[in-house]
Amino acid sequence: MSTPIAITRHQGLDALELLAPDGARATVLLHGGHVLSWVPAGATEQLYVSPTSAYVSGQAIRGGVPVIFPQFGDRGPLKNHGFARSKPWQLVMAEQGADDALAVLRLTDDAASRMFWPHAFELELSLRVSGRVLQIELACVNKNESEAFDFTAALHSYFRINDLDECSVHGLSGLHYWDKVDGAEKTQRVELLLPAGELDRVYHQVKEPMLLREQGISTERRLQIQQQGFDDAVVWNPGPTKCAALSDMPDQDYMQMLCIEAATVEHPIRLQAGEEWIGRQDLILL
Repeated sequence: MSTPIAITRHQGLDALELLAPDGARATVLLHGGHVLSWVPAGATEQLYVSPTSAYVSGQAIRGGVPVIFPQFGDRGPLKNHGFARSKPWQLVMAEQGADDALAVLRLTDDAASRMFWPHAFELELSLRVSGRVLQIELACVNKNESEAFDFTAALHSYFRINDLDECSVHGLSGLHYWDKVDGAEKTQRVELLLPAGELDRVYHQVKEPMLLREQGISTERRLQIQQQGFDDAVVWNPGPTKCAALSDMPDQDYMQMLCIEAATVEHPIRLQAGEEWIGRQDLILL
C-alpha cells in the first residue's frame, strides 16, 4: 500500500521530501526539478549544494542535480545550460511504497520557452530512492505535429566529498574526451587522479559504470555511477581560480565537491515528432 507524499517548503520553494521505509531519503524542488539532497539508508549526505547559492524563482541553484536541457553549457544560442533548471515543474505523483519512495515531475513548453526555443516538448523527471540507491530518469517527448528537434541534456550531479586530494574516478580509462581547459581532444590513459587546477572534460561513449573513490586515512567511500541513454560523462571541478570567481560558491569549496554528470553533449539527440528519448543515472553507495 502506497502513501501519498505532500508538497512541503524548502528555502521558500515548493519541495518534496522523499522518505523510504528503510530511512533513505531525497529532497527535490519543483523549481527546476532540482534534486537537492540524497541520504542513503545508514549513510550521510552524498550531494554538494553551495551554502551561498540563492533560492530564487527563475534562477539556477549551485549544486545538487540540476537538469540541463535543451542545451549543455554554451554549445548553442541559448543561455548557459538551457532553461529547464530554472523553470517551475509540475508534480505528477509522489508516494512512499513498501520499500522505496517515488516522485515524478513534468515540464512542458510555454509561451516563455517558445520565445527562445520554438518547440513543443514534454519532460518527465522520475526519482526513486531506496536503500543505498538513487535512480534519476529524464524522459523527453517531441510534442510537435511534424517537426523534429535537436537537443543536448545532462543530469549535472554535484557530489559532496571531504577532500578533493583524496579522490579518484575509475572507469574512464581508454576513453576519448574533450578537454575544455586545454581546448583539445585527448585519451584517458590511466584512471583519473584529480588535478589541482580546473578540470572540465567531456568523456565520449561511456558504456561501463564509473566509480568515485575517496580514500581517507581511516575511511573509504565508494560511489558507483551508472548511466543509460546518455552517451557522454562530464567530469568537472572549477579549481581554486574559477571557484574564487563564482559569486554563488565559497572560495575553498572546490575541495568539497566534484561533478560527474550523465550527459549527451558530443552528438545532439534528434527527436522526430511524437518520439521519446529516455536517459537515466543510477547512484549506488557501495
